[in-house]
Amino acid sequence: MKKNFSVIFALILLTIPFKTSALGTSAKAAILINADTGEVIFEQNADERLPMASTTKIMTALLLCENGDFRTEITVTAEMLRVEGSSMGLLAGDKVTLHDLLYGMMLASGNDAANVTAYVLGGTVDGFVKKMNDKAEELGLRNTHFKTPSGLDSQEHYSTARDMAVLAAYALKNEAFAAAAACEKATLNYGNPPYRRSLTNHNKLLKTFDGAVGVKTGFTKKSGRCLVSAAKRDGKRVIAVTLNDSNDWNDHTALLEYGLSAIKTATIDCEKSKYEIPVINGVENSVTVSVEPYKVSFVKEGDFVAEIMLPKFVYAPIKKGEYIGSVKYMKGDSIIDTVDLSADCDISPEVAKPSIFAALFENLKYVFKNIWVK
Repeated sequence: MKKNFSVIFALILLTIPFKTSALGTSAKAAILINADTGEVIFEQNADERLPMASTTKIMTALLLCENGDFRTEITVTAEMLRVEGSSMGLLAGDKVTLHDLLYGMMLASGNDAANVTAYVLGGTVDGFVKKMNDKAEELGLRNTHFKTPSGLDSQEHYSTARDMAVLAAYALKNEAFAAAAACEKATLNYGNPPYRRSLTNHNKLLKTFDGAVGVKTGFTKKSGRCLVSAAKRDGKRVIAVTLNDSNDWNDHTALLEYGLSAIKTATIDCEKSKYEIPVINGVENSVTVSVEPYKVSFVKEGDFVAEIMLPKFVYAPIKKGEYIGSVKYMKGDSIIDTVDLSADCDISPEVAKPSIFAALFENLKYVFKNIWVK
């Protein structure tokens, strides 16, 4: 079943955090959240606007995943490479696919990959930055503003720990992004002519923390060490963010471990597991829609509700897997997730039977045809 992430997730992050004195970081700002519900487990200056360095590439990579065809191969120009800092090793004249640009950003933190992506998707860096800020507004990142696709320092380039957690949670819903964020090492093929080369992820938590699934490192002299991390274990998912943290690896290890231990899980069952929807003009009178049990994680106890949204009837033909309705899973007034519900089988349209008048007309045609022939 396809799951649709709701931007309402961002609003959940405004809830009162889970209080604990067991945690603390060396960061200027930090946050730890339940990635599934947005509940805040721990926060520290989470709304302070700060530079976020290459964790910026979470947004750049997300837009590439949402809008690019990974098979597209482009030829890099000198103009695209007018950026300093970390690199995946691109040169003017190189041929590279959008797939390899994604991994060049997420593993090698290539500023060159981010800049090339900006030109491909936005026409210019400024054009792409507008797309970044439009997406930030769509996600409700009220204390975030982008100026570069790579994360190089600028007075107009900033975010908060809370906003970066929202962004990471949203981005990890994208399968292509999640795969790149969790990849420890990738063999790519680019150059002039393209040749094979390997890139290793800068995020060492992928090797040192059991269950780590990303997300992105960052560093400039102005921003200090920045890190957005995520981990999942036993049906639980957490995201940690630290900005300007000299002890980020140890801090994130402690944050992720604490978050996973603080989260509980439950299963939301609907009143029925199968629903029969009447079918109009079908060979069958109804089509079955199945609702699977939904596993939910939470920090604070609350009332979980499943709200089924199905039509009173549908028209044939219907294909197996075709969208019929949805189920909304909620904790109180907050939407956790919305899951599509689909038809369990094909329903063909009913073959129309000729009316009495149509049959009579056909008979008359036959009679007159025979009279004329004679």
